[in-house]
Amino acid sequence: MCGIIGYIGTRQATPILINGLRKLEYRGYDSAGVSVLDTGAGASRVVRCRGKLAALEDKLTREPAAGTVGMGHTRWATHGRPSEENSHPHKSGPISVIHNGIIENHLTLRAELVAAGAKFSSETDTEIFAHLVEHALIAGAPDLTTAVRRSIAKVRGSFAFVVMSDKEPNTIVAAKNSSPLVVGLGDGENYVASDVTAILNETRKVIFLEEGEMVTVTRTGVAITDFEGNPRTHEPKTITWSAVQAEKGGFKHYMLKEIHEQPRAVADTLVGRVNLEADDVSLDGIELDVSKIKRIIFIACGTSYHASMVGEFLVESMARIPTEVDLASEFRYRDPILGPGDLVVAVSQSGETLDTMEAIREAKRKGAQVFAISNVVESSIPRLADYAFYTHAGPEIGVASTKAFTTQLVAISLFAIHLGRRTGTLSKERARELLAELVALPNKMRDIVESGAQIQAIARRYGAANGFLFLGRGSQYPIALEGALKLKEISYIHAEGYAAGEMKHGPIALIDEHLPVVVLVPRGPSYEKTVSNLAEVRARQGKVIAIASRGDNEIGGHSDDVIVVPDTALELQPILTVLPLQMLSYYVADFKGTDIDQPRNLAKSVTVE
Repeated sequence: MCGIIGYIGTRQATPILINGLRKLEYRGYDSAGVSVLDTGAGASRVVRCRGKLAALEDKLTREPAAGTVGMGHTRWATHGRPSEENSHPHKSGPISVIHNGIIENHLTLRAELVAAGAKFSSETDTEIFAHLVEHALIAGAPDLTTAVRRSIAKVRGSFAFVVMSDKEPNTIVAAKNSSPLVVGLGDGENYVASDVTAILNETRKVIFLEEGEMVTVTRTGVAITDFEGNPRTHEPKTITWSAVQAEKGGFKHYMLKEIHEQPRAVADTLVGRVNLEADDVSLDGIELDVSKIKRIIFIACGTSYHASMVGEFLVESMARIPTEVDLASEFRYRDPILGPGDLVVAVSQSGETLDTMEAIREAKRKGAQVFAISNVVESSIPRLADYAFYTHAGPEIGVASTKAFTTQLVAISLFAIHLGRRTGTLSKERARELLAELVALPNKMRDIVESGAQIQAIARRYGAANGFLFLGRGSQYPIALEGALKLKEISYIHAEGYAAGEMKHGPIALIDEHLPVVVLVPRGPSYEKTVSNLAEVRARQGKVIAIASRGDNEIGGHSDDVIVVPDTALELQPILTVLPLQMLSYYVADFKGTDIDQPRNLAKSVTVE
């Protein structure tokens, strides 16, 4: 959600902070601010405002913040409405603080601080931490690091804090608990950030902080400890992907660029993992003891949940292992029955989804093993899991996920084939066919994403509709849910996804001549039944947009519009049928003029419950 960057060095901090925050805009935010310490004046200057980063830049031209130490923040409102007063950084005396996450015991702490004489100027929980650190220094903490450590001991919740003090102008202190934080290493300068993309133009040498760690950052180095003060050491990692990969590359929006990147992203997901000679899959050296797996439980949120629903079909059909899918946000609150025979598969594009992280902790407490599928290397969820399998989609900037979703489907397909070969339920011949089809997917995906003109015309025709209905059967049902989610996320049009067979049990009441109904009807065992559902829509004057297999000469007689996709194996069809839905959503939103890359109220990485 919120974005963090901090800098200490010899250059002017403000341009570095603004450039870093610009790279974090994709996370979603409603206000922004910086605090820059002017060592000559001996005090930090806080400049912040509601709205987009451009508004902050305009304000900084009128109210410059000079100095070589500083921090910046983009806020997505949790405690307190979006306003300048609630924007970060928050200051109490000499202390400036920015914060991602939530302080769960904020009401108790606020009452204690007010009783001790603290004056609050915002509604946020973050300002509480600034007062705690100031009080710790007044109470005798010898330095900022100690004051932060003592303050953390009083706080419950998820957080990434970055703290500066006017009285220690050569130090930044940061701490992490269930919210991402990375340290960037430079020459005579160092950085902290919530996401490596914020500092990639400045350095490729980074350290990812673990849970319960804090770091003291100076110009000459960093010192990492746990919250008790015990030293920790980490080998720096070198980021290999290019900053150019996170640019628009001539496309109107990041989302459109990322839709077009999907053939390449899927190819990258497959590299080194498909062994056509052995008719098998390598999971990057992971060898699961399949004989001990009695049940598989996918846990995920949002788009990753839809990928996991497809995963249930894939694992059960290929490996014949009982499989369930749970919303991570609900999982731990129902006291799930888990044990050593269970393998929990946690799916998260960012690797930082707090609901999923807490579900993983619950699973591990109960003795289950955890297999993580994520796009972001060294993010929290893969580090928390027993096994980590990466999708290699590259940076995804648009809030509405596209290439992260399709690469998750590919990764889950590889996982299912791997299991099926080891349970003996997937023959060499069928595995060979599936792997050949996987390798052929990028070219077939390219055919679809290059057919944008037809989909754009359909989007213009239906873009003024007040609602959409998406229908699918079997593994196409999760794709119907995903299509509805994409449309509502970026166009703000109400949309529902339904299992096609359930339409007559309620949703059919919605259908009239004004309702566009998108029906996923590729060739397969459910084809005839889905066509029957489609006919029920047409009989009630609904407008049918069919997603069908190329060469289907009958579907046009049942539909108002047809978008075709190439043939592939039944198990892999969702990877192709979702692409027209992504493009339809994009072009409808573009027609309406909404903020496609940063939809209102949404964030890329959901780091609060």
